[in-house]
Amino acid sequence: MNSKSLPTILAVDDSVSMQQLIEKSLKDRYRVLLAGSTVEALGKLYHEPVELMLLDVSMPGVDGLEFCRIVRRSPNLKDLPVVMLTARDSVHDKIEGRLAGATEYLTKPFDAAELLQVIDKILNKKVQPK
Repeated sequence: MNSKSLPTILAVDDSVSMQQLIEKSLKDRYRVLLAGSTVEALGKLYHEPVELMLLDVSMPGVDGLEFCRIVRRSPNLKDLPVVMLTARDSVHDKIEGRLAGATEYLTKPFDAAELLQVIDKILNKKVQPK
């Protein structure tokens, strides 16, 4: 199958090893775009059709929580599903993620099967007729 015909996921994480792990976990079912910063991610969001974004919270500059708020305020991106994928795992962190607009909140280290299940559930829900 041509990768352009697969649903596109943007993974935003400043760790190259985490980007590679995410790509390896998803590449058989999804087209995976990678961004190492929120600035780079914003550029990709405006130039590529993205169905879902995986977003780390802890990043230099604009962190994932603030970036999620920016995405939610953007008319073109406000409905984009955002899955926080982060090492921050306290109840407070999860509530903060939801308040910022995250669709789902998963913690690292992540289980590849669980990540795929969450993404599939979100994207399948999105294409269901209303």
